[in-house]
Amino acid sequence: MYKVKVYVTLKESVLDPQGTTVKRSLNSMGYEDVQDVRIGKYMELTISESVANLDETVKEMCERLLSNPVIEDYTYEVEERVAQ
Repeated sequence: MYKVKVYVTLKESVLDPQGTTVKRSLNSMGYEDVQDVRIGKYMELTISESVANLDETVKEMCERLLSNPVIEDYTYEVEERVAQ
C-alpha cells in the first residue's frame, strides 16, 4: 500500500482573501512577524500497490478532481507503507 499526501494551494497570482483575513487576525493578536498566509487543502490517499504507474495516476487524479488547475497548484509525496 502507498500513502500519498496531496497539498493543494492557490497559485501565487490568485488572491487569497481567507489567507489575508487570517494574517490580519494573527497580526492583531500580536504575531506581527507573520508576513503572509496562504490557505490550502491537504489530502491523504491510500492506494494499493497494484497501480501500474503510481505517479501518473496521482497526477491524473490531482488534475481531474483534487485541484482546479486554473487557479491552484498541487504537490504530493508518496510513502510506502506496510499493509495492516
